[in-house]
Amino acid sequence: MHAPVVVLGGGPGGYAAAFLAADEGLEVIIVEADSRLGGTCLLRGCIPSKALLHVAKVLGEVHEMSHDWGVDFGAPKIDIDKIRARKEKVIDTLTGGLAQLSKRRNVKVIKARGKFENSTTLLLEGDDASIPEGGRVTFDYCVVATGSVPAMPPSFNIGSSRVMDSTGALALVDIPGKLLVIGGGYIGLEMGTVYANLGSKVSVVEWTDGLLPGADRDLVKPLHNRLKALFDNRIFLNTKVGSIAEIDDQIEVTFEGPGKFGHERFDRVLVSVGRRPVSQGLGLENTKAQINPKGFIVCDKQQRTADPHIFAIGDVAGDPMLAHKASHEAKVAIEVILGKPAVFDKVAIPAVVFTDPEIAWAGLTDDQAKREGRKVDIEVYPWAASGRAQAIGRTDGFTKWLVDPETHRVLGCGIVGSGAGELIAEAVLAIEMGCEVRDLTESIHPHPTLSETLMNAGEVHFGTATEIYKPKRHV
Repeated sequence: MHAPVVVLGGGPGGYAAAFLAADEGLEVIIVEADSRLGGTCLLRGCIPSKALLHVAKVLGEVHEMSHDWGVDFGAPKIDIDKIRARKEKVIDTLTGGLAQLSKRRNVKVIKARGKFENSTTLLLEGDDASIPEGGRVTFDYCVVATGSVPAMPPSFNIGSSRVMDSTGALALVDIPGKLLVIGGGYIGLEMGTVYANLGSKVSVVEWTDGLLPGADRDLVKPLHNRLKALFDNRIFLNTKVGSIAEIDDQIEVTFEGPGKFGHERFDRVLVSVGRRPVSQGLGLENTKAQINPKGFIVCDKQQRTADPHIFAIGDVAGDPMLAHKASHEAKVAIEVILGKPAVFDKVAIPAVVFTDPEIAWAGLTDDQAKREGRKVDIEVYPWAASGRAQAIGRTDGFTKWLVDPETHRVLGCGIVGSGAGELIAEAVLAIEMGCEVRDLTESIHPHPTLSETLMNAGEVHFGTATEIYKPKRHV
């Protein structure tokens, strides 16, 4: 079997590449090892986690209504089977839609593991009826979109079902009485938030001195304060896990550090220490494509590898490991295959942590500016001054712009607060378009909304923000 374009992997980057190629009139084959399209994001990541986070958010809001507003709903009754079924229904709906879209676009899906025999041939491993006779498919171009998987250090891989990665945590087998999350990154904090709101006593251990390493420290502070209360002050920083062992249907964990030292037992442990690209076992050594020391396939800004027949996109092509980055790289790869002068040159790739409060940022960050020695004006608008934030009882957030002091262009934005992930899109557009602060302040935003805070933070730059006082800036 031959096709001009074969896509190896059916996740957000893979199916985006396949669908665009088909829309442009190319014959396309997707080779996907899973029985369904969607990849990690849809099947074991972004979508199921956000479905569960929605449940957690509602439970949190019910608690706040009772505590702060005097509206008592009584103690929640958790039907874990129904929650799990609802999550699976969301996944089934979306994967079913992808299957239908593949058929309508005449994209052939082969359910198999693909391995490069050479630069233009994939060996297909599996026993599905979709695999052609001979077990091979040839191509003019292959787009590798194999994604990533949770990292599991060997010392934690003790063969116990009570030690979970993110995939196991999303399975929602039960609600453990005590859950330890190893790793204070976004996946661990999101899943910790879910389980804490469902009733688990959650602890977090992080070996660095702060949650969400790499994120703006100012943005993290409001989240840290809220999680301290949600996790009963059981966030242990500057602390590492020495060993884990299963004893009497529990996991005994040894802690080493100033945050916590000694032993403690937990019903379940979630290991959330990052993800690794799926680049091994693909037969890339039989091609000219190269893999760097971190396991990423080396490619240029047109997603080309060192092999002229092979492109790479998404998690396997490098950080940041984000679904929306993968889908945009997919467009670049296919346009290059079509002979168009495309290049992945995005200025702002938004990142969102879907905790409560949410954290979102795009473009230049405060820490990055300091590392690079770049002079920037930092303008912050506290949500305590927002009528909408006051009305909904969520004044712990703020909106932050990084502005070039000479050109007054917006270079970066950070938001922490309810719905930050939705609000950051305006900032992405402003940064990509090279907007000046005045473009934001002179664009009328609806009142009362949290979106106003993007305009208000711009007004802080000029000293004209109505609801707060800051000396006027002469520009």
